[in-house]
Amino acid sequence: MSGGPEPETAEELSEEFVRALADYERHLALERNLSAHTVRAYLGDLVSLLTHLSRLGSDRLTDLDRRSLRSWLANQHTRGKARSTLARRTTTVRGFTAWLVRTGRLDSDPAAGLASPKPHRALPPVLRADEAASLIEAIVVDAEEGPIGQRDLAILELLYATGIRVGELCGLDIDDLDRERNVVRVLGKGRKERTVPYGGPAARALTRWLAEGRPQLARPGSGAALFLGSRGGRIDQRAVRRMTHERIAEVPGAPDIGPHGLRHSAATHLLEGGADLRAVQELLGHASLATTQLYTHVTTDRLRKAYQQAHPRA
Repeated sequence: MSGGPEPETAEELSEEFVRALADYERHLALERNLSAHTVRAYLGDLVSLLTHLSRLGSDRLTDLDRRSLRSWLANQHTRGKARSTLARRTTTVRGFTAWLVRTGRLDSDPAAGLASPKPHRALPPVLRADEAASLIEAIVVDAEEGPIGQRDLAILELLYATGIRVGELCGLDIDDLDRERNVVRVLGKGRKERTVPYGGPAARALTRWLAEGRPQLARPGSGAALFLGSRGGRIDQRAVRRMTHERIAEVPGAPDIGPHGLRHSAATHLLEGGADLRAVQELLGHASLATTQLYTHVTTDRLRKAYQQAHPRA
């Protein structure tokens, strides 16, 4: 934890604001178990809000009211912030003001019922099933030539088979694999654990990586990490993103996607194959079914395009 906002930002904030932010940061990190990245994003939004309040001449939390919150959001809109950003910041503020009430810093919640702009939810690009097959087939050749190809094949097979997030993949240890049942134990957002199955192709790629590829890259400091970088340390997210983009770029006609695009692809193909929406929600680790329902829009969009191309009366 950083202990509050950055010093250059804190100069504009009153001692009461700085103290509240520091306490809220501890709450987010220790009680809600949010990642450091998420905590930084939340604090950035709140520093923006409290700086706006300071510039309006207020330096106490009790000065937070519906009017000042709307003034801040209007200011953000005027500065060209996207609707999705405004929606996220509204959600951040709701969490903060609810915490202020629970901890006795405010008597009533000024953000209760505060409307947020509905973000435009763009349909995520995904691979077609044949493009996913072409991606894997191209790497199988490289897997014959050395440990990096074997590792890349295992990573892409696992990402596509399970739909796990890139951060979840990079955090996996060897013992997280249950190779008898073909399932992997994943630690997701909010440190919530879930078990995700994977199929035969991913199992074969993982078995080969562990038997042949990983021992060639492993070093004394490699530890239990499932996937290793070229120097023997735990592979990082940037390396996996870069590799995924490069590999998919080799597939003719495929969209430019990274690991998250493979997650979208896995979810879309599951639903197109008849999987239950709630089962997909559990596999992906979504807290809300509404998030998973986005993929039903993807499949509907594809169906509509196919209809328009094929039906004479479309």
